[in-house]
Amino acid sequence: MIIRGLRWWIVVLVFLAAVLNYVDRQTLSTLAPTIQADLKMDDREYANVVNLFLVAYTVAYLISGKLVDRLGTRTGTAIFVIWWSLANIATAWAQGVRSMGSCRFMLGLGEAGIWPAASKAVSEWFPARERALAIGLYTMGATIGATIAPYIVIRLASFDYATKLPWIESVFHHGTGWRMSFIITGLVGFLWIIPWFAFYRKPRENKLLSPSELELIEDGEPPPEEGAKGWSWYKVLTFRPVWLLLFGRLITDPVWYFYQFWFAKYLSADHGLNQDQLTITWVVYAAAGVGSLAGGWLSGLLVKKGSSPVNARLWIMLGAACLMPVSPFIAKATGMPVMITLTAVAVFASLAWLINISAIVVDVVPKHSVGTVFSVVAAGSTLGGIAMNMIVAAMVSGPSSKAAGFLDQGFKVLFGPLIEAVQGKGYGPWFLAMAFLHPLALLLLWLGGIHRPRHTPT
Repeated sequence: MIIRGLRWWIVVLVFLAAVLNYVDRQTLSTLAPTIQADLKMDDREYANVVNLFLVAYTVAYLISGKLVDRLGTRTGTAIFVIWWSLANIATAWAQGVRSMGSCRFMLGLGEAGIWPAASKAVSEWFPARERALAIGLYTMGATIGATIAPYIVIRLASFDYATKLPWIESVFHHGTGWRMSFIITGLVGFLWIIPWFAFYRKPRENKLLSPSELELIEDGEPPPEEGAKGWSWYKVLTFRPVWLLLFGRLITDPVWYFYQFWFAKYLSADHGLNQDQLTITWVVYAAAGVGSLAGGWLSGLLVKKGSSPVNARLWIMLGAACLMPVSPFIAKATGMPVMITLTAVAVFASLAWLINISAIVVDVVPKHSVGTVFSVVAAGSTLGGIAMNMIVAAMVSGPSSKAAGFLDQGFKVLFGPLIEAVQGKGYGPWFLAMAFLHPLALLLLWLGGIHRPRHTPT
């Protein structure tokens, strides 16, 4: 049996994996006020729990990219989904900061792997002119996951288990609602595995793919090298674009992490929104989804018109960077509609940027090493996210009355003066900083020559 447009069905499966990835990730941040009260966690402890996730995410990125290059996209992706689904389910039994942090650490080890695996799937299944759009489509899955997460997990957490399912209430005794949210969202991952194993093979090995679509996928691509080996760590780390892209993501990805982990808390703390009212965040995450799709489509359009893939990505990134200066006005907006609109513009631009900087990795790296290089570049993303968490926690919390954790102590050694300067200042300085991060990163990429043709290491 031949399935027409099979490459788009493949990206739909990756899209659904990204939806699950972000629903599981956003369960904690969506229910943060409730969970913090139940487990007696303050904002600094919350930041440390989030950072444990990001530390694991960083470590997993470095391992998972090499793993997916060795095991293949099909097997590697399945391992990641099963791992993070089990970690999400285990979170239901967290009893305090340490156990919650441990569960989030395990979640981070699994969730990071989907992104190098997804980039490798795109490199295997899409020609250059369609790659950014494909990346936009599966990244939109992340934003849709973040969009629907508040509706799903808040309803699961608010369900009257004591009356309607008392046997479940008897298992957990307290916090049954938020605990069941983790269990149910985790179980869905096991359903996704079934179609993934049924449909995914490399194009040349897939009996469901038509010859004409295989020809389209390989259009303009060099013939596959028989027995080609992935790059060594030396080759990866001496390839200049790796460092340019790593620092580009380190500088800019904290913006998207802020909207994932802190924006709901910002609305609650500074605008008085309760748990049910926080569903308004769907607008912001929907804008992120549109940005993902638009960013990929626009750069693909420029490629079709004759622009080189890398230059096409940079033009769209320039447009995105020009929109980011709306960020400081978000904190100054008095009405909720104006604030949400400005936030949607900033998040739209942030995701359009993210799609295209991700596509550059696929443009400049051979298919056999895309997973490894993508994972190294993406490690810069999580390092930036960790720094953002520590800075924002200091901004909103002020001096802590509790003993500093190891992350607090380590960060203070490196950035003590910065922490003291922003401590207790509230969210305003961070909104101001977000205006300059993308323009700064674009300048770095341009001066570093990311747009100049270069030979890959041999």
